[in-house]
Amino acid sequence: MPEVIFNGPEGRLEGRYQPGTEDSSPLALILHSNPQTGGSMNNKVAYTLFQTFHMLGFSVLRFNFRGVGRSQGSYDGGVGELGDAAAALDWLQAVNKDAKTCWIAGHSFGAWIGMQLLMRRPEISGFISAAPPANTKDFSFLAPCPASGLILQGGEDAQIPEPSVSALAEKLSGQRNIRVHYKMFPHADHDFNNHLRDLNQSIMEYVRDVMTKKQKKGSKSKKLKKPKPK
Repeated sequence: MPEVIFNGPEGRLEGRYQPGTEDSSPLALILHSNPQTGGSMNNKVAYTLFQTFHMLGFSVLRFNFRGVGRSQGSYDGGVGELGDAAAALDWLQAVNKDAKTCWIAGHSFGAWIGMQLLMRRPEISGFISAAPPANTKDFSFLAPCPASGLILQGGEDAQIPEPSVSALAEKLSGQRNIRVHYKMFPHADHDFNNHLRDLNQSIMEYVRDVMTKKQKKGSKSKKLKKPKPK
């Protein structure tokens, strides 16, 4: 799990990177929770997201937002952190030029930043949002949401009430050509303590299902493609 340092908008950003199984392996960028409440790339949920995508064969990067760990800069309320995430995705794509698929995954504050990045980067084809702060952050920018994804929430989250997250998932699912799967763990808290393995399994099942369907669709399209006349 190599340590990496790359340039961000306000200076160096610290990350951990794990290459995929192939040069063309899909990409995954992991965004951690709120730095003001102790969030970092080493938090349990961020690490679980990282390990899950690594197990799926992705090239995966997690990093510290500005002002966290060895990352330079200071907390910027989300504006600067969105720039950090864009820089991280640029770095990940630069070292994986043959990758054709990209996902983003975030926890809490990181989920909010991830969904904003999703709107700005059309190459992102899927998302995982764990405990998105639907009660305190405005998600109305997802109109429409450009990609399908998975939202995960704990039923005993004291920071983010479950009904606010389920309402967000329902609203996004109502959009045309978008499928947002919602998974609620009744006894999980904000950090999914004692439910990290369940989190891992839910994400693995979802991503495998999406990737398998995509491969089948691609194979079907190739079979239907008419040969060019000689």
